[in-house]
Amino acid sequence: MDLVALTDFNLVARYGGFGKASRASGRPKATLSRRVAELEAALQLRLFERGARNLKLTEEGRALYERTAALLTELDETAAAIASGAEKPRGRLRISAPLLLSQTAMGKIAAGFALKYPDVRLEITTEDRAVDMIEEGYDLVIRVNPDPDEALVGRAFLHDRLVVVASPELPRPAGDQPAPGVVRGGGNPQTWNIMTSKGSAKMTIEPVLVLSSLIMVRDAVRAGVGAARLPISLVSHDLADGTLLDWGAIEGSEIALWALYPSRRLLSARVSAFLDFLKLAFPNGTPDELAAYIAR
Repeated sequence: MDLVALTDFNLVARYGGFGKASRASGRPKATLSRRVAELEAALQLRLFERGARNLKLTEEGRALYERTAALLTELDETAAAIASGAEKPRGRLRISAPLLLSQTAMGKIAAGFALKYPDVRLEITTEDRAVDMIEEGYDLVIRVNPDPDEALVGRAFLHDRLVVVASPELPRPAGDQPAPGVVRGGGNPQTWNIMTSKGSAKMTIEPVLVLSSLIMVRDAVRAGVGAARLPISLVSHDLADGTLLDWGAIEGSEIALWALYPSRRLLSARVSAFLDFLKLAFPNGTPDELAAYIAR
């Protein structure tokens, strides 16, 4: 496969047309058109659907673009690193991170990373869904307790656990009486298995508030409306100050945050630098280290 033709194809695919690609790259429009036609002939595939006013990738063209764009970027970065005599982190770094970590810590971490590596253009998207790294163009994803995936590798850099907390003004129910609860997700009655100083116990929860954000849940619990299950890192300041009480730990609620990247992709200097930066931010990976980022 002609690497120059492949590069020109990626230019056209990225900008959505020969004219736009020509203006952005400074390469003649006729040259781009010829190179793409040569690539289509070599592959015996139509890569673009050519309309009167627009250009659209075919299914085969989109598959080729998605699989080669990152590789060409890595080649460019490798060549630049060799030319400079050292592999200095540079270029675009796209990361997907979960909502709570983003709200509590990622702003400060991103700022510190940007100051240390000014040649890296860091972009962080907040979402709890399982993104497709290849399809959506991410270099790194951070996920909570991810399912095993042969296509991804990485490391756990932070650990946490869930505890049941409530305001001191909220009476703890006696016996089998249900406790009012603030929950994330469904609003049906729930039973929580907790571990207290007296041993294992079950707690029945009657939801009085259903909220979509753990920050919202914490704020509602602070107001005394009900008990909630929350990461201990999020409420450690409240527990230390006595503004919230610990009713017990949720059994089997260990949380691990993983930084993941595609196993078949070479680890770029910018990804490696960010992984090292996470290690500096959370050297022991404990809830207290995450709590240090959270404002009281």
